[in-house]
Amino acid sequence: MRMKLAAVIWTLLMLIPLMLVTAGGLLASGTTAQAAEAAQTGPAVYVVPVKQSVESGLKSFLERAYKEAAEAKAERVVLVINTFGGEVTSAEEIGELVRKSKIPTTAYVEGKAVSAGTYIALNAQNIVMEPGSTIGAASVVNSSGKLIDSPKVISFWVKTMREAAELNGRNPDVAAAMVDPGAVISLPELGTVKQQGEVLTLTADEAIKAGYAEYKAESVDDAIKWLGLENRDLIELKPTIAEKIATWLVSPIVMTVLFTLGIAGIAIELFVPGFGVPGFVGIVSFGLYFFGHYIAGFAGMESVALFIVGIALLIIELFVPSWGILGLVGSASLIAGVLTAASSPMTAFISLVIALVIAVVILYFVVRKYKDRGIWNKFILREKLTAEQGYLSAETKEDLLGREGIAITPLRPAGTIQIGDNRIDVVTSGEFIASGKTVKVIKTEGTWVVVREVL
Repeated sequence: MRMKLAAVIWTLLMLIPLMLVTAGGLLASGTTAQAAEAAQTGPAVYVVPVKQSVESGLKSFLERAYKEAAEAKAERVVLVINTFGGEVTSAEEIGELVRKSKIPTTAYVEGKAVSAGTYIALNAQNIVMEPGSTIGAASVVNSSGKLIDSPKVISFWVKTMREAAELNGRNPDVAAAMVDPGAVISLPELGTVKQQGEVLTLTADEAIKAGYAEYKAESVDDAIKWLGLENRDLIELKPTIAEKIATWLVSPIVMTVLFTLGIAGIAIELFVPGFGVPGFVGIVSFGLYFFGHYIAGFAGMESVALFIVGIALLIIELFVPSWGILGLVGSASLIAGVLTAASSPMTAFISLVIALVIAVVILYFVVRKYKDRGIWNKFILREKLTAEQGYLSAETKEDLLGREGIAITPLRPAGTIQIGDNRIDVVTSGEFIASGKTVKVIKTEGTWVVVREVL
């Protein structure tokens, strides 16, 4: 058993850091060539896609893009936006990244810049739109797509959108109308009025008329030509394989699945003998969690260390009495490792709680099915030492059954009789038998010998 637990800890110690090192290698291999090219070309235009859900993985990718553009002293960053939105928190962080960059940014809306995508576009110095594209519909919705009508949430997002619009001289009331269904705004330049109960969405032509876009271009090349940068070198930055994988791994649903498999797999391996598939799946699941968050720029080796220490303390708690101290410290360390590796500790905590409940249910059914193989069997004496197996707790007296003897003491009901040359302690069934009487053994049970008078 100890060898199995040592194998679990050793595998955790080796596999998770190995995955992080591999992640770093994948990330570096995808960026080295691009960075070298940027250093050689001099002033250039960086074309960066924003064609996915707005979440922490996208933020990490854009941070790398702006860092490389700054190192290459790029003249412009063009964000090619085509997204239905995503997390408000990530959108805010990306918006701040765009605002604070020393390199001017142009947002090229290719298809749709909806919700969080609208906010990102508003932080750019220029907005250029593809014919047929739209921008707006920035109301706040929950994970199931249902509109959030909390006045506090709407007020916050309206203020945030208005500030982004004012940043580059755009009408803040239009931005508010894209968020608040209750807002009513007249749009004389469009010859219409935005009614209550709607959120505003603008086509490319309408955005230009409303001052929310400066130009309509058929392609990114046309947009760059309009900017007067057609003679610059274009560097198209794309997510590496590791970043694409990380984008998927850091999503809340996948994160919950990984937690469930990780907790259930390791728990099953600890409670049911045989280091095999469950333990391997559990370790790989946690490894993938840290892999994704490491690539996304959230997890460090300190998070991995906290997690492994937590697992080790929980395992030690099974064998070393500590009145629960090791268990509490181990649990705190494990949770701290998971939460410090996440982009949103609260989201990770919720996923962890959900996964724990599901894992406990899975463990219950597994333990119930394999109850005869569990670790608890190491601490419970289940084997019966029966006479059939050759074990005798004391000398048996079955050979006396049916034999007669003489009571040498009164039996009240206990006393002594003599059979042949042997003196034997006996009892009656409750009756009195005087000494000198003839008795017969009617029952033997262990060391007990029961007699009755022979009349």
